Amino acid sequence: MIRPTSISRRALLVNQNADHPLYLLALTSEELDLIADISRVARTDAGELIGYQRPEVQNHVKNIVSYLDGESPLIPNAIILAVSSSVRFVRSRGPGGDDGVAAGGHLEIPVPTNGDQRPAFVVDGQQRMLALRQAKNRQFPIPVAAFVADTVDVQRDQFVRVNSSKPLPAGLVTELLPAISTPISPRLAARKLPSALVNQLNSDSASPFKDLIKRPAMSKDERKSAVVTDTSLIAGLEEALQSPSSCLFPYRNIATGETDTDGIWAVLLCYWTAVQATFPEAWGLPPTKSRLMHGVGIRSMTRLMDRVMSNTDPLADDAQDKVRADLALVAGKCRWTEGNWEDLGGIAWNQLQNVPRDIKVLSNYLIRVYVQAKAGH
Repeated sequence: MIRPTSISRRALLVNQNADHPLYLLALTSEELDLIADISRVARTDAGELIGYQRPEVQNHVKNIVSYLDGESPLIPNAIILAVSSSVRFVRSRGPGGDDGVAAGGHLEIPVPTNGDQRPAFVVDGQQRMLALRQAKNRQFPIPVAAFVADTVDVQRDQFVRVNSSKPLPAGLVTELLPAISTPISPRLAARKLPSALVNQLNSDSASPFKDLIKRPAMSKDERKSAVVTDTSLIAGLEEALQSPSSCLFPYRNIATGETDTDGIWAVLLCYWTAVQATFPEAWGLPPTKSRLMHGVGIRSMTRLMDRVMSNTDPLADDAQDKVRADLALVAGKCRWTEGNWEDLGGIAWNQLQNVPRDIKVLSNYLIRVYVQAKAGH
């Protein structure tokens, strides 16, 4: 195939959004390869989130390739592309070209040269796109829905909306949420602040979690040193922010919808820094070697935070000393790296799992020990 300077294809302009025109058309797998990139989620050296796609699932891609190379393949599902405003739609002439719902015409898509950036990104259909690249028939036509969006923010917003009801890795959705500025559903909005806080815990030099939290945008080398699953921290923060009895709840103004994020950050920094200092031998180890870094430990200690920090000013000069003294009341009963939890039926330290039952049992136990110790003082 001689590389064209542009691709012109019959298309329908769907009258949905004047700011982001939506086009329906068909492209061959070879044409898609010329104009579309798969933007995988990653972070810049400065920590800024770029891209939005998940790593490909190799077995799934192989299955699609096998199907495409078989007899009479049929793929009715459209690949969704975000295209730049460099595309040009030319309406068909004559009456009846626009019935108020859609208008017919030709969409002209420029083909980049000399390594220039491609004008389209795959928002949905990454696996199919990869399979089409590997299939024998490079002229296989595939339906395409393309909307104009020049900013990554809009593209990322559509990616989350398209995939939020599918079995998308939860960590990927939550990592993307803080980078979305457009309005999102209440369900996703409730996860936006916890994810943003986890991002800060993982990136702030003052945080005891610095570079310890696993996030989908991490490189393979970065993930080697990360030991804490982000979903456990996010779930714990979601629970704390929504519970009226939580130490974080007072930092939310339900009437105005405003949240004192600086106050919440001060609480988290004060508490978890004290946890790190109280259990230095268990901090930063893989969850197979430390249940403190395991989901069950993170969730249970987050619930204990509500009791410890409820009457503590995190900005007070003696805040760290006070929190460490409170944590010392339970430290002697904890078995994060060895031994058995005597008061929990003798269960071994590494038998506690990140399941609701074990989280409830451990968190209730730690809270009970703390309350009883405080009462005895």
